[in-house]
Amino acid sequence: MKSLLLILISFILLQCSLPPLHQSATITEHELYDHISFLASDDLEGRKPGTPQCDSAAAYIEAHFQQLGLQPMDAAGYQYFQVITAVKLGSQNHLTAAGLAAIPGENYTPLFYSKNTQLTAELVFAGYGFQIANDSINWNDYQNINAQGKWVMLLRGTPENEATFSKYDPYATLRRKLLVARDQGAAGVLFVSGEKYDAKDELMALRIDHSFSRAELPVLHIKRNLADALLQPSGHTIHDLEQQLDSQLAPASLRVNTTINAQTDVAEQEVKTQNVVALLPGSDPILKDEYLVVGAHYDHLGWGGKGSGSRRPDTVAVHNGADDNASGVAAILEIAERLALNKEKPKRSILFMSFGAEEMGLLGSSYFTSHPLIKLSQIKQMFNLDMVGRLNPVTKRLTIGGVRTGRGLAAYIDQQSKNTTLKLSLTPDGYGPSDHASFYIKNIPVLYFFTGITEEYHTPADDIETINFSGEKQVADFAYDLIFDMASRKTLFPYQEAGPKGPPKSGKRGKVKMGVIPDFAAADSRGFLLGGIVANGPAALAGMQGGDVMISIDGGTIKNIYDYMERMADVKPGQRITVEVLRQDQKLILIVQL
Repeated sequence: MKSLLLILISFILLQCSLPPLHQSATITEHELYDHISFLASDDLEGRKPGTPQCDSAAAYIEAHFQQLGLQPMDAAGYQYFQVITAVKLGSQNHLTAAGLAAIPGENYTPLFYSKNTQLTAELVFAGYGFQIANDSINWNDYQNINAQGKWVMLLRGTPENEATFSKYDPYATLRRKLLVARDQGAAGVLFVSGEKYDAKDELMALRIDHSFSRAELPVLHIKRNLADALLQPSGHTIHDLEQQLDSQLAPASLRVNTTINAQTDVAEQEVKTQNVVALLPGSDPILKDEYLVVGAHYDHLGWGGKGSGSRRPDTVAVHNGADDNASGVAAILEIAERLALNKEKPKRSILFMSFGAEEMGLLGSSYFTSHPLIKLSQIKQMFNLDMVGRLNPVTKRLTIGGVRTGRGLAAYIDQQSKNTTLKLSLTPDGYGPSDHASFYIKNIPVLYFFTGITEEYHTPADDIETINFSGEKQVADFAYDLIFDMASRKTLFPYQEAGPKGPPKSGKRGKVKMGVIPDFAAADSRGFLLGGIVANGPAALAGMQGGDVMISIDGGTIKNIYDYMERMADVKPGQRITVEVLRQDQKLILIVQL
């Protein structure tokens, strides 16, 4: 009965917080203020996905859509999905060897991506974990040891840790070292920091990192005193092994004659969050089967802190996210209201979406494009409004990205710019750090509205007092004009590729491209799931298809995108490689010319 009462009270408060509808079908600064004041209030505590406060923001948006008479999509206007928001030590962690028992959280910790398992095995030391053979480096830490089925102890970093740049840097990442160890048959990995790498010898924090996926073996970080105790039967310490490796620049691998029994237990906190989705049906009996998507993410960083994405990670305070992205949500709510109340209805259908978990890696929009509520082929244009509340009152510059993602789209936007006093800065590419990227990689034209990064971005200072409401009204009015016109014109702008469909690569890594597009929302335990293939690229010419699961390159196993990137780092331009893929249940071996 108490829970029901709380729900009723929350519903009443939510209804009271909704601004009243105006029958004039206009976007007003007052209503923009009302929306942002609720979404960016301290009461919503930064709208972190999976929290009651984030759910309240979603309920506010859905209630406004409902108030407008829009049709709710999926589960009463919500499209639910799961996200991992935190990790912690589970109750089953232990590590023992002859004469010692380690303490989790004090002298060792499993890493976030460690496999949860139990392993009893011998220990070998394999230096920096290198296996390098090129014109400048010939170093194989595994050549004189057998790592098959064993725990492998590895030093972090390189023998040139004090150098700003080192030829060993491309081989120094934890992911790279894990991949090499797995190729050598290692059953588990212990990372340890040498004195030159970290004089304080601090344990790596156990916190979530969405750039990593689960490893296929247990992975621990141990302190030097524990490493020395485990190495004792060999007569060596981390200090002398690091000195030998760094001075001789050659392997110092050895069998330790120690057996380790360990169990790893990393407990994930998985929560349910949601996209908010509502439909304004088109008025034309034929064109209503074509859709425009108008979207803006509503989540933010919560209380900030380390690993949150905050630009002040040492400050724990509510990150209200007024510009990022209460401003975008307020704009689409007002655009939806104007379209719904306008006597003249758009001919095409418009799908209004407020995405969840954008700050965690475009998770909500990626989930929608992988689990669409309508056929993706019916979506003819996507509009994304992310951070549209800080228009500079002097320059009045509005950036619109993706103008080359549709044939003729750039010329159309240029023509429409004559109807506004805004100064448009047009960029061609369809990929970028917001939800439109999830649609672009699915071959949908996109337009991304953005008024620029400010000093308050991803800090607790992104508050309502910083918003330029007259500027946001100008942006929302211009977006409305484009949306209404594109929803009603006879023809739209067919998709065309405009720039890469993934983040740019830099440095030595990733300079050879196969032309595959990851599936960012889904996963496959068998390997690296491909969401699409770049037209006329090496993968396409070899016969690879979206939906294939890549499982090996030149015999080296692939379990995820990170394995793929590490394998490709060794591939040279002009090289021909064999790639194994699973297509449904059939294994195919393809020859790819790079």
